[in-house]
Amino acid sequence: MSVLPHLYNRRGSALIRGMSTDSSELTGKLLIAMPGMGDPRFDKSVVYMCAHSPDGSMGLIVNKPASGVKMDDLLKQLKIEKGPGNRGIRVHYGGPVEHGRGFVLHSLDYDSNDSTMTVDGQFGMTATLDILQEMAQGGGPDQRILALGYSGWGPGQLEAEIQRNGWLTCDATPEIVFARDNAAKWTAALASMGIDPLLLSSEAGHA
Repeated sequence: MSVLPHLYNRRGSALIRGMSTDSSELTGKLLIAMPGMGDPRFDKSVVYMCAHSPDGSMGLIVNKPASGVKMDDLLKQLKIEKGPGNRGIRVHYGGPVEHGRGFVLHSLDYDSNDSTMTVDGQFGMTATLDILQEMAQGGGPDQRILALGYSGWGPGQLEAEIQRNGWLTCDATPEIVFARDNAAKWTAALASMGIDPLLLSSEAGHA
């Protein structure tokens, strides 16, 4: 079964246009899944928070490759040709919600006008076909991750999970988010807080 025809539309994602990034201490942060959080879908996940407000939260897992999805197959089904300057695009599992929707989390050297949401001073997110076409030709942002699906929480849900010690929170850096080694991102995020994962228990709180 293909999810690809629903990845993008040229006018941008209604989900992105509807987001608010105002008055939120979690927007632009990383969530680090705690051991024993109880949800195997987020085991050792690192989630970049794209939006957080009293109405809910949305983020992208940045350290889990999309199982069984190859970029070449994506481009073929979307009828996008690769150019000679193509640098390859990493495809990630962004979360358990709407696997047929695609998001590109990227550095701010790319802006597609009203189709790009600037999350903070280091990251932007775009969900239109245009950015994928540009990347296939060797253009687009210098640093980028293509995520299929996203992680979403209803009003107050994420706060409750943090209070139950399900997540740690820390500052996001391009060095962690865009690192080539996905397997090392969870440890690197913990290390940025001075935490040794070997000493981490499910009883730890959040920062």
